[in-house]
Amino acid sequence: MVCSEGLDVAGVLEKIGIDLTGFWHTTRRPIIFVAHSLGGIIVKSALIHSDAARKGALEEHRSIKASTYGIVFMGTPHQGGSGVQLGKLLVNVASVFVAADDRLMKHLERDSEWLQQQLGQYGQISGEFVTKFAYEEYMTPTVLGHSIMVVPRASAVVPGAADGEPIVIHANHIDMVKFPSKEDSGYKTVSGHLQIMAQSASDVIPLRWEEESRVNAARMNAEESFSLDFSLSDVSETDRFVARQDELAEMHKTLDDDMRRTVVLHGLGGIGKTQLAVAYAKLHRADYSAIFWLNIKDEDSLKQSFARVARRILREHPSASRLDAVTEDSKLDEVVDALAGNTDHAAIDIRRFLPEAYHGSIIITTRSAQVSVGHRIRLGKLKDVHDSLQILSNASRREGVLDDPDAEQLVKELDGLPLALATAGAYLDQVPTSFMDYLRLYKASWLKLQQTSPELSSYEDRALYSTWQLSFDHIKQQNELSAKLLQLWAYFDNQDIWFELLREGALNGPEWLSQLTEDELSFNQTARLLCDHGLAEVDKSLKEIGLESRGYSMHSCVHSWTVHVLNQEWDSRTASLALQCVGSHVRDNNASHVTQRRLIRHAAKCWSSVVNHVVGEDGIEWALYSFGYLYADQGKLIEAEEMYQRALQGYEKAWGPDHTSTLDTVNNLGSLYVDQGKLIEAEEMYQRALRGYEKALGHDQVKGAAARSRFLARLALAASAPS
Repeated sequence: MVCSEGLDVAGVLEKIGIDLTGFWHTTRRPIIFVAHSLGGIIVKSALIHSDAARKGALEEHRSIKASTYGIVFMGTPHQGGSGVQLGKLLVNVASVFVAADDRLMKHLERDSEWLQQQLGQYGQISGEFVTKFAYEEYMTPTVLGHSIMVVPRASAVVPGAADGEPIVIHANHIDMVKFPSKEDSGYKTVSGHLQIMAQSASDVIPLRWEEESRVNAARMNAEESFSLDFSLSDVSETDRFVARQDELAEMHKTLDDDMRRTVVLHGLGGIGKTQLAVAYAKLHRADYSAIFWLNIKDEDSLKQSFARVARRILREHPSASRLDAVTEDSKLDEVVDALAGNTDHAAIDIRRFLPEAYHGSIIITTRSAQVSVGHRIRLGKLKDVHDSLQILSNASRREGVLDDPDAEQLVKELDGLPLALATAGAYLDQVPTSFMDYLRLYKASWLKLQQTSPELSSYEDRALYSTWQLSFDHIKQQNELSAKLLQLWAYFDNQDIWFELLREGALNGPEWLSQLTEDELSFNQTARLLCDHGLAEVDKSLKEIGLESRGYSMHSCVHSWTVHVLNQEWDSRTASLALQCVGSHVRDNNASHVTQRRLIRHAAKCWSSVVNHVVGEDGIEWALYSFGYLYADQGKLIEAEEMYQRALQGYEKAWGPDHTSTLDTVNNLGSLYVDQGKLIEAEEMYQRALRGYEKALGHDQVKGAAARSRFLARLALAASAPS
């Protein structure tokens, strides 16, 4: 018997002649809860927990619900906000019962919906208990001299509850569990119900435990037949798993079922799919009789994994009837048949390797987004910088990483990719260099840095520089255009590559680019294959894309790999092709500010190629002119001036000082100098352009007059501007 407040249930039963001596020394004795006020909330939580604690839990946890026969709730606020101001109620309860659990009080004050949620959970099991709802009749005096109805009937009684019966107690909330004598009406009412419950419980609970024992025995026999020790020998794990709590919860919600359920974890190589699967298996290993790890790299690897599983089962259970003939020389297909129960080997399809039994949980990790045999969960980069800092701290074993601004700058560059963070940490653990020095080496000598970094036993791919090669090889086998797009992407920014941008370069570009941009469907089909392998994704960061199509983006670490590994050597022709795409798009879309904002990152990437002399400048003056226009229109005047100057040098070299293209550049420089307040330089540029136009246009009076008027107006503006 359990009493929450003040009421001596054992004493009551002793006085009314109920002898339960035989039950006191067993963990399976009947339980009758008498719970007052918030004690009833705690009792319901215990019963809900006990109902959820099935296999793998301690027996004393599971036994609470099995042994509970009845409950007498004394003034328990079940209904929460249903007609009751819960906040006011709990404040008064707290003032009356100083010993109330402060954590429970704060939780209930913070969110009264919690009570409603608990009531729904408890309602599913309430029918298994005999329940009485006692409610107070009188108001309770408070410390301020007022009186309140602490828990009115509307909250103390759950309408429609199975086996529930309301009981009125002619007392206030405090005195409803304090009886002056056995002649008290409240005492007679409660003790009468307890007497009936106790008599019935002594007959019902033993029978319930007999049934429970039979079920447990059957389950234990089944588990004994298939139970294996938990092992991580076939998979690598990280020492300390970081973040991914939302994904773990989603996996558990999907797999927490008696039927067979499958979760597919897909995403970029190095994003932490395997580590998430390991973390889930460790967290929930008590829920499964056996956990196996299968390598699905290819069909032969998968069959070899089945063979290892068979040998493991035989070591722990030599009597396994279907496997007792399996030896090292057994045919792998026969092993698969014995374990998975399938015999169709006509095609490589993961479905035929899944067990036929309709129970258990299956977790598949893959880079492909096309595996759709279960509930798919896409793993993206870590969004919280603190999580990235934690991985770097764990791997580097350095102090103060979480508060180091240089470390924060490094993890922002690595952009939430666990493998890149772990690689950096492993290097920093063994080499006495700073975070800033590592970042400098990362940008300047990417491949050499990766090749000299220690191997990571906790990651399947081990080396960052080879992580995505397998995906690329698969892509190349399926679609050569997708592979070429990936290589071309190295010469653009990693974010927002879209159809119309590349189409601009197809006019004078290679044949494969014309095929790639034949139409939007062809482009999307090509890009989607990269997305299927986790190397790209649809760019959803832009809130507006104008009249053009939405683009695709790539993780910054993958982009570094395309630059330093995939292309092996920098190709000035491909760099020029990228510059041509961006320059043409600026020239043809000079009225679209939305498009200009999308282009500015790619223009910056192409401009760095020009500045670093990795792209030939002959014949690109028109693109540099377009870049100058783009940057000037975006208010980046210093960069625009440098671009115009480089374009002017190219035009003068290619076409001479008086060519109209040269003069157009001079004219734009004049306008730029006005915007910068450099009026002397502006006047010089305008005068030069005017003389050149007059000389070039000759006797064409219409164009000459228009040009002269235009430049005179600008000169007047420049002259009138304050110095």
